[in-house]
Amino acid sequence: MDADKPIPIQGDLALPFPELSGDQPLMPARMINEYQYCPRLAYLEWVQGEWAESADTVDGRYKHRRVDKAAGHLPAASELEEDEQLHARSVTLSSNRLGLIAKLDLIEVEDGVVIPVDYKRGKRPHVACGVYDPERVQLCVQGLILQEHGYQCEEGAIYFVESKERVRVAFDDELRTLTINAISGLRLIAEGGRMPQPLDDSPKCPRCSLVGICLPDEVRYLHHGTIQPRPLAVARDEALPVYVQAHSAKVAKKGENLEIFIDDKKVQDARLIDTSQLVLMGNIYVTTPCLHELMKRGVPITWHSYGGWFIGHTTGTGHKNVELRTAQYRTSFDEQSCLHLARTIVQAKILNTRTFLRRNWRGEEKPKDVLAGLRTDARRALRAANLQELLGMEGAAASRYFGVFGDMLKRDDDVRRMTFDFKHRNRRPPADPVNALLSYAYALLVRSWLVTLSAVGFDPYRGFYHQPRYGRPALALDLMETYRPLIADSCVVQAINNGEVRPSDFVSAAGSVNLTSDGRKRFIAAFERRMSHEITHPLFGYKVSYRRLFEIQARLLGRYLLGDIPEYIEFTTR
Repeated sequence: MDADKPIPIQGDLALPFPELSGDQPLMPARMINEYQYCPRLAYLEWVQGEWAESADTVDGRYKHRRVDKAAGHLPAASELEEDEQLHARSVTLSSNRLGLIAKLDLIEVEDGVVIPVDYKRGKRPHVACGVYDPERVQLCVQGLILQEHGYQCEEGAIYFVESKERVRVAFDDELRTLTINAISGLRLIAEGGRMPQPLDDSPKCPRCSLVGICLPDEVRYLHHGTIQPRPLAVARDEALPVYVQAHSAKVAKKGENLEIFIDDKKVQDARLIDTSQLVLMGNIYVTTPCLHELMKRGVPITWHSYGGWFIGHTTGTGHKNVELRTAQYRTSFDEQSCLHLARTIVQAKILNTRTFLRRNWRGEEKPKDVLAGLRTDARRALRAANLQELLGMEGAAASRYFGVFGDMLKRDDDVRRMTFDFKHRNRRPPADPVNALLSYAYALLVRSWLVTLSAVGFDPYRGFYHQPRYGRPALALDLMETYRPLIADSCVVQAINNGEVRPSDFVSAAGSVNLTSDGRKRFIAAFERRMSHEITHPLFGYKVSYRRLFEIQARLLGRYLLGDIPEYIEFTTR
């Protein structure tokens, strides 16, 4: 061989796409855009069915309102005349051979040549091609589908609404190759069932609507432990639960508001945009239009008995993330995996119990023996040989803790009234006001966790520590353990010591003590205030409310079960 003669470079073989068959879904052009932007984002949306609104997505939908209204007609390619000119808006085309589907904002036909025009909300970027690659790829997908339908289409255009500029995009060989590689790449990761790693310290992450779901910095930190995560996942959410407990009340929808009626008289309303959950206590009627609207918006309804006992919850079609539930079920049938997670949960619960007791002790000297015992219990929990042994250790720690729980409460010197003396933990039914408050607080806490887990994509009824039983939300009970002292017990202690709940707020009958309606209102307010309380995350370093912390921890558990992070770390306060 001639040494001076260059060796020819062998290019990639152009392999045809296998035509879709059976129940395989067509990939939207938007997903190819997402893959080119960030493969992990495309996987979360396309494979796991994740979605979250942001200011950008809402603004983009508003800017698209005109082109989203279908107008005009695109005739078949064989019916187009050479000199024909027309416009068509919001046209959906698909191709089984390519396995793609696209909704085209605008199609222009000039002299028989078809030009797809895609609308984008922002300003034209000052880059070499005039458009970023993800937008070029999405437009090229539209061009490929149009060509597959027989249209002559060699270029497209992107119109930037904010700057009112139009940029021409030629479908050259370089862009076609980039587009086909993106289509193949998304197919590969979707079929492989392995979520791509997050981008590394990327400027794309802060503006991404799924940053609180993806947790890119948090996942990287748990892998490498070097760079502290940016506070990306803690955007403030103003929506709060709406509680209704009046007997025979009715909840209806009018416009963008929920309206609450008692005896056919409107007593309260709440904006739908500010409602995160609808919590119903007792015999409450919800109209069908109201149910439909809440399900459409993904706002769950939780149903309780009048006394606060959790009955169930109503939501829409549920989360689409089958992968997460599959990983949850697989882990729940593995005894060692269940034990590993249960040890982590129980240890965190005992440590948080110890911290809470130390902070709220009302005596002159700290209970050193109890605190030392709880620290020993936490260490022993990590060495439990099985779940039964772990249950025994947790019970011993709880007995130690509740043995001195009453010493965190203010005393009532009037012996003629029902007092807040606490001797020991009892339930079903609670025999004194403190136990009644604790039981009610735990019911509120398990409801909060059940709603969070359902929203993230878990099955709340299949746990790792609490064993499955009919009607028992085992996973919600698992994850609430760590937060019993931090939220439920804290609410009880503060409500009593601050005078928010008084002995007169309880009724006693047949050996059972329960809160009155007014007492429940004040205690619910204390509970929701605690859920909105911001703390500094001990691992990630940013401030976050307990309400948002639940979601972060649920998503981290999912990341662990799916193999995205090496370990699930429970939350322990300092």
